[in-house]
Amino acid sequence: MSGLSANGCRRLTAGLIVITFLVIALGGIIRIYDAGESCPDWPTCFGTLGFDVSEAEQEAWYEANPDEIDSRGAGHRYTTFQIFTEWGHRVLAGAVLGPLVLISWLLVRRDEVFGSEVRLSSTISAALIVWQGAVGWLTVRMDNEHWSVALHLGSALAFMLSLIWLWLSQSRDIGVLPEWINFESDASQVWGPKLLWLSVFALISLFSGAFVSTTGGANTGCGVDGLYHSWPLCQGELVPEIHDWVLQSQVIHRFLVGAVGVALLVASWFAWKEFNSESTLCRWIWGSTALYVVNMLIGATYILSWDVGEGFEEWLSFVHLLLASLSFLILSTAYVGSVTARRI
Repeated sequence: MSGLSANGCRRLTAGLIVITFLVIALGGIIRIYDAGESCPDWPTCFGTLGFDVSEAEQEAWYEANPDEIDSRGAGHRYTTFQIFTEWGHRVLAGAVLGPLVLISWLLVRRDEVFGSEVRLSSTISAALIVWQGAVGWLTVRMDNEHWSVALHLGSALAFMLSLIWLWLSQSRDIGVLPEWINFESDASQVWGPKLLWLSVFALISLFSGAFVSTTGGANTGCGVDGLYHSWPLCQGELVPEIHDWVLQSQVIHRFLVGAVGVALLVASWFAWKEFNSESTLCRWIWGSTALYVVNMLIGATYILSWDVGEGFEEWLSFVHLLLASLSFLILSTAYVGSVTARRI
């Protein structure tokens, strides 16, 4: 195959990265609209391939499949929009993203321009898309248990990171790695392990947030009594006593977020002192840190948005999820990029 076709594979990978982020964003919309169980079976939806399922049809299907009644009870009915969000998420992930990943895997193996790292990252991405489908099925079967939702999100981020690794490897092999992600080898040698650990703990804090947002009552675990009492304090205390680890998981989430935020600020300062503001790697660390700090404030705004009778402003929760995912992806991409830089 020619260099042009190799560049086409690289562009396909870039498109897969965009589609994957859209799938993650759509998953956030599903949670906001409480539509996670609006297609109770898998891979069909109320036994059909479509999303326009009337309330009468839902009732008839539940009567025929009483074991599929979800946590909201036999009398709960979903709107067409709710069903559409879950259906659209499945179509985009299963009918678009999945086949394209397998096509990418086949194309990579036909192109002699690419080396072993491209083939490895392509195989890992193909394996992860299959794993993601299995986790999606599990999430449906478990009626969106908090741990299954967190696992689903984590798997999606791992898959997206594998695609980023694939794109970086492809760019390096055909000699078109952009300057904005071409990290200095000396800086990468020093900062690679640090970036790995920062990425791991950022992911853990993201997991804890997913656990909180999908656990009934956990979002109000620190109270809803406004500034100071509910945030930055928790029930009016700096370090409240833990009686229920599940319902008070927000306390754990806050401490994790705070610890990672401090670690990122310290890392940003040391990166600036050790290198300079012209360092590509330094800019990536700063970008992730800035996004992380902004997202901490959005999380606080979400807690303070509580209104009696209205609840929380859920769109803030959606933005909170996206920024947390972006901050992790920027940080982890910097790590993968630093590894790639050492191999050039």
